[in-house]
Amino acid sequence: MRGSGGLSAHRVYSVVVFIILASLDNVAIGLVPPLYSPISRALGVGEGALGVVTAVSYLVTAVAAVAWAYAGDRTDRKPVLMAGTLIWAAGTGATVLAGGYWGFLAAQLFAAIGLGAVGSVGFSVVSDLITPRRRGLVMSLWGLSQGVGTLAGVLVASQLGGKDWRTPFYVLAGLGVVAGVAYFTTADIRRGQSEPDLAAVFAAGEEYEHRISRADLPRILARRTNVWLILQGLTAQAAFGSLVWLPRLFQAKAEAQGYDEQAAIQIGGVLATLFQLGGVLSIVGGLIGDRWQRRDPGGRAKVAAIGILAGVPLYVALFFAPLTLPPPSGRSAAALVLGSLFTSPGLAGAFGLALVALAFTSANSPNWFALIADVNPPEHRGTVYSMGNLVNGVGRSAGNGLVGAVFAALARSFPPPANLAIGLAAFQVFFLPTGVMYWLASRTAPRDIADVHALLRARAADDVEAHAKGVSSNRTPSAGSGP
Repeated sequence: MRGSGGLSAHRVYSVVVFIILASLDNVAIGLVPPLYSPISRALGVGEGALGVVTAVSYLVTAVAAVAWAYAGDRTDRKPVLMAGTLIWAAGTGATVLAGGYWGFLAAQLFAAIGLGAVGSVGFSVVSDLITPRRRGLVMSLWGLSQGVGTLAGVLVASQLGGKDWRTPFYVLAGLGVVAGVAYFTTADIRRGQSEPDLAAVFAAGEEYEHRISRADLPRILARRTNVWLILQGLTAQAAFGSLVWLPRLFQAKAEAQGYDEQAAIQIGGVLATLFQLGGVLSIVGGLIGDRWQRRDPGGRAKVAAIGILAGVPLYVALFFAPLTLPPPSGRSAAALVLGSLFTSPGLAGAFGLALVALAFTSANSPNWFALIADVNPPEHRGTVYSMGNLVNGVGRSAGNGLVGAVFAALARSFPPPANLAIGLAAFQVFFLPTGVMYWLASRTAPRDIADVHALLRARAADDVEAHAKGVSSNRTPSAGSGP
């Protein structure tokens, strides 16, 4: 018989599984861009065509996430997550069997359908583990796991795929199957269990039975903060989407200094991974958001606005910073780059710029996650997250796809890596309206948060009263979420 310590350990284990899975799906997303050149050569297409695959995959993932999230907000979330994970693992494995461009595209899109489940439904589960007081901190860990996954995808692709681009896809497909099976052993997380306003419901032995219905969709969009949180992703992700070409920029800079393609791909992957370590500081952004939010209900949005706007000039400087490397010597990419950090002022300066730029812009992620949980009742959160993710996907697809066309146009006048640096710098302008929308969200969030607290307190009072009278609160899941 398990004691409370066993239950606690099971809960911690479950959180770890969810975080790892959130990381793995981003590894899958990050595999292709670092390998554009060898995959394009193997398939007989240009690199721009692979940029289209990445862009369309982002969009398919985002569209699929809406359906997955709606299903998760109405039903048991564990089977939904397991099915999505196995689908993306199958698509990733099928990628290596592609005999041509269209087969490659089909496999990637099948994987993208499964990827939509992990982020949206997983977010709903994790939000039920976090009290409002610590949402920024824990959501920074959730967001960080996804950022780490993206970096791991770049690193795994560049290091394992240098000789054979198929190798990292084999590895990740196997890990996806293991992760899907791991869902069997996770704890069942009760919807709404982290909300102080619902504590009396669970203390009375009842469950929070409210589920989303189609009638709730207008209510979701009537919350003005939701509108700003969803729309900001269109411009933010246009800029972030362009950044998947960072490994390609660094590869071009290495090739310009005499490195062959295989070595340059590895160097580009190491540099992109190293330069994005500033994302770890999203934890600081989450902590600051938590503290500011306690004093000011619009605090999280203000932290995100400041971080996004402050990072723009630093990113632009990073793209044009010189990356002076020693002559090719046969050393591994990691050893060469790490050694050059201490001997090349230009490389060290670029690393500093990247660290600070990412520290600022990473404040966006945990506060966005936490705000969605703050301004929505539990049964809406997965769906709102997926709606935001859909707009994010549109913006990210546009950024990733258009920047490739911009690079090609610029190449007529500016050879690589200049065309890559200029194109990436131009796309940072999309961060400006993002900052404005977060400021607008800071104005509407206080009222929306207060409305959610009032709604949950009213529901809790009704449920506790029904329990005291001996009336079952086992409502039909499709009963809607009105008061």
